[in-house]
Amino acid sequence: MSLRSPMGKVLGLGTAKKGAAHWWSQRVTSVALLFLTLWFVGSIAGLGDFEYVIVIEWLREPLTAVLLTLLIATTAYHSQLGVQVVVEDYVADKGLKIVTMLLLDFVHVVLAALGIFAVLRIAFGAAA
Repeated sequence: MSLRSPMGKVLGLGTAKKGAAHWWSQRVTSVALLFLTLWFVGSIAGLGDFEYVIVIEWLREPLTAVLLTLLIATTAYHSQLGVQVVVEDYVADKGLKIVTMLLLDFVHVVLAALGIFAVLRIAFGAAA
């Protein structure tokens, strides 16, 4: 007795074996974002004053720059995973789905790169 559908038998298609990895990636990035966001909120609350000089000095600390870079990268990846599910579920036209996914992937990469570049520029002391 087989658990495969008749159409699956004819086409030779089984599970994509990507759903579990996608699901796990979303869960792992959620946990990472939980800790990184708690650090970020606590760290910002600990600054007390939001004067330009104080915030810049905070961003120039190596641990802060690394954790903020991780926060930006993880947020972009987690967002991309979530948007991918929405597009796959709600965009019916295959061509439009592919174009939309490519565009959204590009937007996520560009936003992550810009955010990381801004943090690194401040962390390494580039002139404003």
